[in-house]
Amino acid sequence: MSLPPFDHDAQTRFTEPPNSTWTYCQKIENTTTGRKWLEGEEQGWKVINTEEEDQRKLSALLVSGIVPRPIAFVSTVSETGVENLAPFSWFSMVCNQPPVVSISCRTQPRVKDTPTNAKNGLGFTINIISEPFVENATATAIDAPPEFDEWEISGLTKAPSVYVKAPRVKESAFSMECELLQAIDITNPATGTCAATVILAHVKYIHVRKDVLDERGLVDITKFKPVTRLGGITFGRIGDVFRLPTPVWAKDGACLANTDTQQAMK
Repeated sequence: MSLPPFDHDAQTRFTEPPNSTWTYCQKIENTTTGRKWLEGEEQGWKVINTEEEDQRKLSALLVSGIVPRPIAFVSTVSETGVENLAPFSWFSMVCNQPPVVSISCRTQPRVKDTPTNAKNGLGFTINIISEPFVENATATAIDAPPEFDEWEISGLTKAPSVYVKAPRVKESAFSMECELLQAIDITNPATGTCAATVILAHVKYIHVRKDVLDERGLVDITKFKPVTRLGGITFGRIGDVFRLPTPVWAKDGACLANTDTQQAMK
C-alpha cells in the first residue's frame, strides 16, 4: 500500500474539546459523538485471560491498547566506560516532589544494557524524542551486542551533562539528568523469572531549549513536536489538542449538589 509523504507543514493546534456543551451527569448517549461511539458495542466484547493467552499476542495487544505512550530515550554508560543509547516506551512520571520518572526495561530474552548501567551509580540521561530525529532514535533500538556503539549509527550528537557521566542528546529539546532512586525487579508469578526491571529515576537537572518555552516558562507543545509510541511499529505525532479544566469543589460544588438533588428527584 502506498502511503502519502509525511506532512512537514502540519502544526499542532488547539481546538474545543470533543463535547464542549457537556454538563455534569449528562449520559454519553446524549451527545452526538457519544452515540456514534456506543454503536460499536453492538459487535460485543472479546475477553482475554492473560494467563492463558499466547504471550506474544498478549504483549502486542497491550502495547496497542495502552496508548499513546511517551518515549524515554536513555543514555547510559557502563562501569568500563562503554556508552549506550536506547529508546523505551514504557515510561512515565511518578512524582514531582521529588521529581521522579519511571522506565520499564524488559529482561527477556536477555537483560538489556540500560538497566545494568542505570544501577552502577554513574547516572544517566532521559531525552525526549521530537519529530525531526525520530528515525535516528529508533535506529538505536537495534538488538546489538553490549560492545556496539548505538551513538555512531544514530548520527546524533553527545552533549555534556553537568551532574552525571552519561551524555545527553543535543538534538533533544528536553533532557533530564537522573540518578537511580530504586530498581524494582518484576517477577513472573507463573515462572519465577524476572520479566522486567522498573527503574525509578530521580531527576536532578533538566535541560530545555529556550525556543520551545512559552511566556510562562513551560514547554509549548506546538513547538516541541514530541513523538508518541503506539502499537506494533507505529508512532504518532501530536495533532489537535484541547484543554479540559479539572473540577474544583469550591467553584463547582454548588452546581454538583444541585445536580445530585435533581437526579435523586427523577
